[in-house]
Amino acid sequence: MLGFIKIIRPVNGLMMSLAVFVGAWLSLNTPVSPDLLQNLILGALTAFTLSGASMAINDYCDYEIDKINEPNRPLPSGVVKLEESLFLAAVMILFGLVASLLINLKMLLIALISISVSTIYAFRGKQTGLPGNMLVSFCVAIPFIYGSLMVSDIIDLKILLFSAMAFLSNIGREVTKGMVDVSGDRIKNMRTVAVIYGEKVAAAVASAMILSAVILSAVPPIMGIVSAWFIPFVAITDIGFILSSMMLIRNPTRQNAKKVKSLILLCMLMGMIAFIAGK
Repeated sequence: MLGFIKIIRPVNGLMMSLAVFVGAWLSLNTPVSPDLLQNLILGALTAFTLSGASMAINDYCDYEIDKINEPNRPLPSGVVKLEESLFLAAVMILFGLVASLLINLKMLLIALISISVSTIYAFRGKQTGLPGNMLVSFCVAIPFIYGSLMVSDIIDLKILLFSAMAFLSNIGREVTKGMVDVSGDRIKNMRTVAVIYGEKVAAAVASAMILSAVILSAVPPIMGIVSAWFIPFVAITDIGFILSSMMLIRNPTRQNAKKVKSLILLCMLMGMIAFIAGK
């Protein structure tokens, strides 16, 4: 069971669930009804289970690479068998899709698109490097839109901006993760930015993506579409992102990139708090 828990990365799943709530919160203009509350819980369940399923599928596809990069993970260490990881993914996909169907067909379609994109990434996309990073980042950005469409038929500008910030910052994190995994990726001919162009270029690309998200974060307050409470929280987020970029540029090593990818995840969580406060 501990191996299964490690495979699904529950922290990532909880962040995806939170993103659904954030998307709904930003688009909500009426009191929360019992029906909407039920749908929000189902939406959070969809995000959590599909996130866990995609992690299990990704670990299945990365089995040979993880023997080199992360030998202590459940699959390469033998704690969980390969076929067990696929069974776990199938069960979680089933739960996620049923939960989305219980909301409505539109939510089911979005959920199907999301898990399809993440599966394509796991089997094919990772080999492409930056385009693969974009596929993953699409799946990170989509929960905001998913949550928004649960309460509104129109995706407003706030949701698009916040989704874009999540998309850009996560591309930066994915490129950083490529720096961490460069040894195994190079042996398996993965065309990540770090493998093709080296760690210094990867650090520059990751920093450019992260700083693009920082620049974009100035747009909502300038346009007056968020409250003043958005500013202090997003300032903390932006400082964290800027520090992450500086750390990468100054020391583009595997060990440092491993620290930075965790810092970026914390900054993304603070960014979601800023979105909530901005309402």
